[in-house]
Amino acid sequence: MKIAKDTVVTVHYTLSDAQGNLIEESQEPMVYLHGGYENTLPKIEEALDGKDPGYETTIQVEPEDAFGDYDPNLIKIEPRNRLPEPVEVGMQFEGSPDSAGGGEDSLIFTVTDIAEDKVVLDGNHPLAGIALRFALRVTEVRAATAEEVSHGHVHGPHGHGQGHDNDDFEGDEGDHFRSHPLH
Repeated sequence: MKIAKDTVVTVHYTLSDAQGNLIEESQEPMVYLHGGYENTLPKIEEALDGKDPGYETTIQVEPEDAFGDYDPNLIKIEPRNRLPEPVEVGMQFEGSPDSAGGGEDSLIFTVTDIAEDKVVLDGNHPLAGIALRFALRVTEVRAATAEEVSHGHVHGPHGHGQGHDNDDFEGDEGDHFRSHPLH
């Protein structure tokens, strides 16, 4: 079966930066619903559209087609006492990009530095501003079920497990690039 809208695609991938430095290699395959459901990067869907199981390719995706350009305005320095203890580099918090709130969408901020009574928070995606190289190998293609199409995501192994009514479910730790909406 060829990859087309409303098919479930199973693909193994290796993710590197443009210089070939390994960022992530899938331990489990990425399984996504093909056809514009925001389950993977649009450039990956474009590269795989119409292909069969066994197809292999390497594509480069520029920041604007992946996780966006790095935005220095998304760096915040907050008093340490505003965050729960213990605070450690790498911890993540949800917050507004503007400390006034302003009704903006919330972002995930990562603690990047701690200095005495101040904490540096970065609201950029960890891969923002980086050109990414994906080595892709399609291992399976099947028709999506009516339920998967109506929910906009895959159910079952490596997709959303049964009983997950929350469409914001992030999937397994590790292969986390598969389920983030990309706007």
